[in-house]
Amino acid sequence: MNQGLAESIGSQIRKVRKQERISQEQLALLTGIDRSYLGRIERGEVSVTVEKLAQIAHVLKVDIKNLIP
Repeated sequence: MNQGLAESIGSQIRKVRKQERISQEQLALLTGIDRSYLGRIERGEVSVTVEKLAQIAHVLKVDIKNLIP
């Protein structure tokens, strides 16, 4: 995944998370993803795996395609 795509996905995750009024800490707990790692995903610093993206989408109650630009 190139950096631009990672940033776009992370930005979309953050946007949906905030719309759902879920804190980063809550999302991390519900997905089993370390909070600092989740922060790095949202900032586009790391590429998120399909499995983790699916976990995030499930918790945020959105289709995974809504997190991919």
